[in-house]
Amino acid sequence: MGKGDLKYSYTKITNNHDGQKLVDNIHNMMENDINVIVYNFVDMLSHARTEMEVLKELAGDETSYRSITESWFMHSPLHQALKKISDKKMTMILATDHGSVRVNTPAKVIGDKQTTANLRYKHGRNLNYEAKDVLAFRDPREAGLPVPNVNSSFIFAKGDLYLCYPNNYNHFVNYYRNTFQHGGISLEEMIVPVIRMTNK
Repeated sequence: MGKGDLKYSYTKITNNHDGQKLVDNIHNMMENDINVIVYNFVDMLSHARTEMEVLKELAGDETSYRSITESWFMHSPLHQALKKISDKKMTMILATDHGSVRVNTPAKVIGDKQTTANLRYKHGRNLNYEAKDVLAFRDPREAGLPVPNVNSSFIFAKGDLYLCYPNNYNHFVNYYRNTFQHGGISLEEMIVPVIRMTNK
């Protein structure tokens, strides 16, 4: 069977309404050779935890954060959809695109207006930083990275560091301390779990 002969679907779920549509449509999807479902909730939870004090209280550390994620899954449309097809002969592959790490240690970075905003990595021209805080590539091609501009370099935060600019430094230090971020080079962010499941 060639690639052009495959019957497939791609579904991205970003809210509860999309999730309910998945539940309603899951049996029809079983007629396809392959279904790709991207579920955005855990990433959204991570960002919401940064912005909402009540979620910081509920998910104060890694254990409670995982517990909230598990509780969400058990009551989610995704779980309902999977239960509806649990008796079907199928193979399911579950994966993610990145992990996250709880950051606690600020590190100062200076860059120009084109420098990226991510707290765990930056790329731009004329970056100034403490060499011990980051893995740096002055020539992005050394790491197989794109070269957005002449003199572009990339830096990736180590450990539990998060990268802050000098302007509004104290505000950013306090706002982002103890939040979950991604884009750096910790094992938690870079090792991607892949699980293959088949019906008994």
